[in-house]
Amino acid sequence: MLLEWLNIDFSVAKCHEIIDLGRFSFWSRTDHELSLVCPTELLPTDAEVHEDGWSCFRVVGQMEFTMVGVLAKISGCLGESGISIFAVSTFDTDYIFIKEEKCHEAQVALEAIGYSFLDKI
Repeated sequence: MLLEWLNIDFSVAKCHEIIDLGRFSFWSRTDHELSLVCPTELLPTDAEVHEDGWSCFRVVGQMEFTMVGVLAKISGCLGESGISIFAVSTFDTDYIFIKEEKCHEAQVALEAIGYSFLDKI
C-alpha cells in the first residue's frame, strides 16, 4: 500500500465555531466539543486550546468501504514502535497525524512491514 506525506505543519485544537479554512481542515463536532485539525498557519486565533507540531501522511487513492484493517495495521505498527497517532478518516481515505519528531521513525517502521511512501522524510 502506498502512503504520502503532506508537506504541512498541522495543529489540533478545540474551537467555538466552524469557519472556512480551505483545504486540509478537518472539523468534528460532538455533544461535548468542536475539534479542528488544520495547517498551523491557519489556526484561528480564538482557539480555546491547541497543540502544534503534527505531521501527516495519508493512504494514497480511494479506499473502498469493504477494505478491512488498513488503519488497524498502520496504528498497530506505530503503536508497537511507541508512536502515538491521531487519525482522521474521510470518504476516500485515511489521514494519520503523528508528532513531527517521530516522522522518520514512523516511516522506517511502516516500510519494514511493506508500506511504501511516495516521498521520503
